Amino acid sequence: MRFFRTSRVRAAGSIARGLPPEAPADRSAVADLPLKGYTAAATETPFVDDLSDADLEKLNRLLPWQAFTADRHGRRFGSGKEGKRDMAAPVPDRRVRLLDEHFRLADKHVLEVGCFEGIHTVGLAMLARQVTAVDARIENVVKTIVRAAFFGYSPRVFKCDLEARPLRTEWLRADVVFHVGVLYHLQDPASHLLELGQFIGLGVLLDTHYALEEEADLTYDAGGRSYRFRRRKEGGLSDAFSGMADHSKWLTLDVNVNLLKEGGFPQVVVIEKREERYGPRALLLARRSGS
Repeated sequence: MRFFRTSRVRAAGSIARGLPPEAPADRSAVADLPLKGYTAAATETPFVDDLSDADLEKLNRLLPWQAFTADRHGRRFGSGKEGKRDMAAPVPDRRVRLLDEHFRLADKHVLEVGCFEGIHTVGLAMLARQVTAVDARIENVVKTIVRAAFFGYSPRVFKCDLEARPLRTEWLRADVVFHVGVLYHLQDPASHLLELGQFIGLGVLLDTHYALEEEADLTYDAGGRSYRFRRRKEGGLSDAFSGMADHSKWLTLDVNVNLLKEGGFPQVVVIEKREERYGPRALLLARRSGS
């Protein structure tokens, strides 16, 4: 286990839109799950492993956690609800390992968009030279910093709404981007994919829902072109599992692939397609030529 390998923790200034304050967090989830018994996903967590049960339970109640990992003893660090995120998350995640297999992260700077509560952030920090993690919700920024610190890592973490303007691309520059569970929450996914090449030097791991051809029954304009999409309702800022606006646009898989190519990553491979509760989802890897 390597401690404090990545750059100093820095909560940079907000680049998000002004939105009304979020309602107080519902912390009832903590009581739904037992503290112990998650040995199948036990992971060395240096500054949690030696905590007493009482201190860990207090830590789990300090923030509105929605997911959790398990420490070396199989105890819950974070929380969830019965039937939703009620299993300890593995660290590193299989997609983090896949990114490492394809891009050899030991000498790479990784940008993670949508860091949520820092579980993937920690996995990336275990493997990469440097990690920058961003999220549009300030509470997720704080939870990511806390989780990473208890694992012994210090990624650069700050608040960033990818659809707010101006977008501080100089803060986002990295070799590769870990892009999981975010694209299908955006209002303008086409513009976002096209601009990735402005701050990502080598490649992209993208895991996203997409619309089937027959579902993409609406169109919108971006950059002087029209794109077909499926409209999805979003809960806005107050819903931890939603996008920041009232709706999102799901593009078709072929359109997502073509946008990655146009954005500067001509080598795109669809690693897998899978059916999930809310619809079809795909995992893609994209590279610049020769990378």
